Amino acid sequence: MDRIVVIGASAAGLTAAETLRREGFDKQLTLVGDELHLPYDRPPLSKQVLSGVWDTDKIALRKDEVYEQSGIELRLGTLATGLDTEAQVVRLDDGGTIGYDGLIIATGVRPRLLPDGHDLTGVHVMRTLDDTVALRAELAESARLVVIGAGFLGCEAAASARKLGLDVTLVDPLPQPMVRQFGAQVGDLIAQLHAGEGVNVMTGVGVQALLGDGRVNGVRLTDGTQLDADVVLVAIGAVPATDWLADSGVLIGDGVLCDSTCQAMPGVYAAGDVASWHHEGFDERMRVEHRMNATEQGMAAARNLLGANAPFKPIPYFWTDQYDTKIAAFGLLAQDADVTVRQGDPAEGKFVAHYERAGELIGVLAWNMPKELRKARGLLAESIG
Repeated sequence: MDRIVVIGASAAGLTAAETLRREGFDKQLTLVGDELHLPYDRPPLSKQVLSGVWDTDKIALRKDEVYEQSGIELRLGTLATGLDTEAQVVRLDDGGTIGYDGLIIATGVRPRLLPDGHDLTGVHVMRTLDDTVALRAELAESARLVVIGAGFLGCEAAASARKLGLDVTLVDPLPQPMVRQFGAQVGDLIAQLHAGEGVNVMTGVGVQALLGDGRVNGVRLTDGTQLDADVVLVAIGAVPATDWLADSGVLIGDGVLCDSTCQAMPGVYAAGDVASWHHEGFDERMRVEHRMNATEQGMAAARNLLGANAPFKPIPYFWTDQYDTKIAAFGLLAQDADVTVRQGDPAEGKFVAHYERAGELIGVLAWNMPKELRKARGLLAESIG
């Protein structure tokens, strides 16, 4: 191969590019990103950046000179709009094209939107650095925030805003916060955590409409409740950024459909939030929207593009920091799993829980017990082989 192109100047994309260099690829390497910023770390957006603890330049993954030193050509502020896999050409929004011999897709996800109301001033999503800076500026001038969606992003943003002194309401149609991620038992504890910090937690109820004339001033819920709001954050999940791959021949489902080596088709691999692959350890297809997976999968996709042909079967790692609580987990935390506390006590704010399916350990979670989690990971590794 003489030309490798990575689409997505993300953590996964950057890791893939750097891995290609480390593994000996010394020819043309181009990293294309639709934002004008250098690749940056996303997890701090909803925590340190939103709360103002960190300046925005602190989340850059590499300094500008690193790209020149490593011979990685950066094409920032450039959106991929199409892919011709027969001609091996990526079409760009500036009307140009870029050819490749090998391609890694790392375009991530885009925020899911409500049916309407996003045209109102004061209604935000939070995926990019620019999104976060705009939201932070409004929070500084506001008193009341409604967060729609109680997943990772919604709960972390609610915690950051509450620490800034805002009145915060967290709304989700599911019965507990983060129930999809951690199950009902841990979800109940997260609801108690936020309520204890003064957040109005409203679960089991959906959003009927965003209210306002030009600027948002409220949210009407499906049970008729009307919430006053100066700012609204919509955090109802994300969808893989795959629109540009229509008619390309790359198979799309819940993301770019890959085999166990992250290959979508010969010469084309995917990594990070956009990649859906068969995990041989769990024997099921998965797509993981978490930072550690982006790094690990970026490395795997790059090595396999260069011929390693090794199945990608990591033990997924998740974490969230809310207030002074750190929740971290390994494995598959399925909602249908049996959850058992094996160490500590939830009432004391420290515990380790095991997630089992049909008697087999598939996941472990720790609430403020990081050292014990590392030990539990060893048991999980033995379980899934």
